[in-house]
Amino acid sequence: MTPELLTVPQAMATLQVSRWTLYNLIRSGELGSVIVGVRCRRIPQAALSDYVTRLCEEAV
Repeated sequence: MTPELLTVPQAMATLQVSRWTLYNLIRSGELGSVIVGVRCRRIPQAALSDYVTRLCEEAV
């Protein structure tokens, strides 16, 4: 079963990008994220899927 919320390292592995790139995507608003508690940043699986879909649509 795929988790609903991914940690930063899990999202990095899924997209095969660096931490720096992932945080830049989050800062720019291209990739959605949520903060759980005080310091735990998580990336919803749906936000990751939406981002990949947009990339594929732009490539066409």
